[in-house]
Amino acid sequence: MDNYGDPPVTFVTGRGTELFDDTGKRYLDFLCGLAVTSLGHSHPRVTSALVQQAGALLHVSNLFDTEPHIEVAARLDSLIRSETSVTKPGRVLFQNSGAEANEAAIKLARKYQGRGRHVVLSAFGSFHGRTLASLAATGQPEKHEPFQPLPEGFRHAVWNDLDAFEAALDPSVGAILLESLQGEGGVNPASSDFLVGVRQLCDERGILLIFDEVQTGLGRTGRWFGFHHAGVRADIVTVAKALGNGVPIGAVWAEAEIAAAFTPGDHGSTFGGQPLAASAAREVLRVMEEIDAPACAAARGTTLARLLESLPGVLGVRGSGLLLAAELDLGFLGNIKAADITRACLTSGLIVNGVTPTAIRFAPPLTVTDEELTEGVEILGSVLDAYGKMGV
Repeated sequence: MDNYGDPPVTFVTGRGTELFDDTGKRYLDFLCGLAVTSLGHSHPRVTSALVQQAGALLHVSNLFDTEPHIEVAARLDSLIRSETSVTKPGRVLFQNSGAEANEAAIKLARKYQGRGRHVVLSAFGSFHGRTLASLAATGQPEKHEPFQPLPEGFRHAVWNDLDAFEAALDPSVGAILLESLQGEGGVNPASSDFLVGVRQLCDERGILLIFDEVQTGLGRTGRWFGFHHAGVRADIVTVAKALGNGVPIGAVWAEAEIAAAFTPGDHGSTFGGQPLAASAAREVLRVMEEIDAPACAAARGTTLARLLESLPGVLGVRGSGLLLAAELDLGFLGNIKAADITRACLTSGLIVNGVTPTAIRFAPPLTVTDEELTEGVEILGSVLDAYGKMGV
């Protein structure tokens, strides 16, 4: 089906930050499959874990425990609570993707809050997935129209505007769903004051605060989870993307009291947390803790931002860690859009994407080297310079 248009490249192999197409051409991957391969392509320890698990056990259903997912749940719980005031262990439910994790989080919030407190408030510009409920929570009305009517019980308020969020509350609101940094919406960071204020509103009114950390979680922003930057507590957290380093797996974490709202039969997933995916996630988390993934993202993110800010044609850089966007100077570029720039970058061997018409998103592996950052920015600089000369 034509959901993704005509793919311009067929990739065959990858290692670390590098990808190679079916002609043998080399590319630097500064997008990571949309912030997924945070340890780089074909990480040897993740590959070994998959091979070993494939020869041992692939599937038994969630009616039974398997060894890999028990450790993954424990490590996730520890990392999520690591920079918060939550001392009691939470509970984890495995899913297959970020959208499914958000769907499960919405269902959990509704079950916990009960009838009459079913409304979920999220932000304009947000992206939470493409299932019907997660799409309804997504604050991009243009994505809603082809699929109307969407499930009811969702509303939106202006991003980073605490007054707008407070004005949108009434007794029917049972949960607020937020990204700590809007990824698909344009790499728009939340201010700490906004997140602290939302947490306060939730505490005052008995509302659950759900953080969608699908793109921002697991070190990407320079902390283990994006909401850690604000020093606030989450009631529910969703995780996916980097958790499997390319193997599909997602998870929902919740404080134990909230998690207890789900009872047998309320929600399930045939493949959620199955041994192959969980074995990849187990090794991913082990490696991430060993290398101090947040510190890697923070240091290399500082380097990348500095390099990008030095380029003619870049007005500014926003984001956190290794989830950044470069805002383009369309006057310098002759009103060329970000999509044109990213296509030219691909031709030159650099993979990035236009996250808005005027901004390019960067999400390289947390293991990217300074030399690779320099090389990638030089490719972008050459493209910008070529368009700049055309625009004058």
